[in-house]
Amino acid sequence: MTRTLSRRRFVQLTAAASALFAAGGKAQLWYAPSLTYPAVKVANVAQVRTGQPITFNYPDASAGVGKDRDIVAFSALCTHMGCPVQYEKGRFICRCHYSMFDPAKAGQTYQGLASSWLPQIPLRVDGKGDIYAVAVQGLIWGRVKNV
Repeated sequence: MTRTLSRRRFVQLTAAASALFAAGGKAQLWYAPSLTYPAVKVANVAQVRTGQPITFNYPDASAGVGKDRDIVAFSALCTHMGCPVQYEKGRFICRCHYSMFDPAKAGQTYQGLASSWLPQIPLRVDGKGDIYAVAVQGLIWGRVKNV
């Protein structure tokens, strides 16, 4: 039986082999969705107020949760050039280049130079109401990997 190799499959295999060769036989993906993140306590549900952000560092030194699944967290670095974003009037705003992100739509970019959404930080709440940051969905600006 004769097997043919499609052009797409050839390119995939060649790219994979090149990456493995360049890494000296030890290929490492730039994005590893299976990274294990430490759980870091952020706050207690009793401390959360509508429209008032709670600042924390994660995954550095330091999907929504809650009754209505409306407690969410995002990276505070703009995905355009890493400037800090501020929460104002229901949106995140980057004052450097005026990118805007919608937290009600998973941090979607809707104005400015940023071309990707703000990385979202999945949270979990324990039985006492303590909120923990447990991972990062998306790549934080300026990094090859988040941890």
